[in-house]
Amino acid sequence: MDDIVDWSELPLELWPKIGKSLENHMDIVRFRSVCESCRSSIPLCLPNSPSFPMQIPQPMNQSIDTVLSQATVFVIEPSFGASNLEPLAPSSKGWLIKVEESKNHSLTLLSPISDRKILYPHGATSPMLWNLLDYRVTELCKSYTIHSRLSATVSKVVFFPNSPWIAVEDSMACCIFLEGRLGFLKHGDEKWTLVDDKNFFYDDVIVFNSQFYVTDKWGTISWVDTSSLKLVQFSPPLCGFGNKKHLVESCGSLYVVDRFYESELPRRWNYVGRADRDAAVEYFKVYKLDEEWGTWVDVKNLGDRAFVLGKSCSFSVSAKQITGYQENCIYFTDIFNVRAYNLEDRSIVASDFDPCIDKSLCPNSSWPRIAGQNQLRNN
Repeated sequence: MDDIVDWSELPLELWPKIGKSLENHMDIVRFRSVCESCRSSIPLCLPNSPSFPMQIPQPMNQSIDTVLSQATVFVIEPSFGASNLEPLAPSSKGWLIKVEESKNHSLTLLSPISDRKILYPHGATSPMLWNLLDYRVTELCKSYTIHSRLSATVSKVVFFPNSPWIAVEDSMACCIFLEGRLGFLKHGDEKWTLVDDKNFFYDDVIVFNSQFYVTDKWGTISWVDTSSLKLVQFSPPLCGFGNKKHLVESCGSLYVVDRFYESELPRRWNYVGRADRDAAVEYFKVYKLDEEWGTWVDVKNLGDRAFVLGKSCSFSVSAKQITGYQENCIYFTDIFNVRAYNLEDRSIVASDFDPCIDKSLCPNSSWPRIAGQNQLRNN
């Protein structure tokens, strides 16, 4: 039998190296809570690491105060042996929650799919209080939103790198303007810079393999060379005929999800800022790039995964591990609010509530209400 090593006897010089290998705030909090040696070995973050909300230039008018806010999607799972979770955790499955932090460190609970704020249910008079010792909390992804007095001018924005051990001066943002242009901003810049100003048909942008990846309406994926602000083509054109392409990272691979509406719509908003009315989704197609052969593969089955096409970020989850999600389904919003598309039988099922939200999360209440103005604050 191998000798059991007492981790508390590790040399003190190893603790900072272990701690600084952690990249998200929740893992650092966990690490620092283990013992005094862990807590004293690393700070919560560098003093000049990115913090949110962050002041940035307004994409269309630099004189208007604008902030970039951050929200985090977490998987919340009941800890084994927790004795006080009934009826909160009737099964071993976890939940998805999305949390946005304001300047005064109060928290707003959002829907991971629609980004709409989750209100106190009828009869609730106090914020929800969770003892995190009763749960395992895992960070799944982050999303970003631009807020200003102007009406929305950006459909999607991403930010990178965002680490407790990275100086904010090294961070960058990339966005898709409503008319389909691609914008870039390095921290400290006074205005956004257009990347490839000849193309007005970009649909989505994500951070993948520590780089900004974008797709246009033809399904051509490129990554942004941030030193030269040039696009480097990563894939051949998909030539899908859908109305909008989404990029989704799942299990280390990059997918394109092609959204088809029931009727043909103008692709872009007009330049005076008024939106064409959205339409009902008819179906989706999913593609994965075979990087070895440089060809697109038509994906018919996602296995146990479910794709979430959120308002501010897209991601995948294991349906076996998350309450309310079905495998081989795509969750999205359209004029009918939150719905789910089954890839196998091409059916679409409406959801009266976001599947991430379990009614038992709000004790002594009815289903959580979803709305767009008031907000739930978690102390």
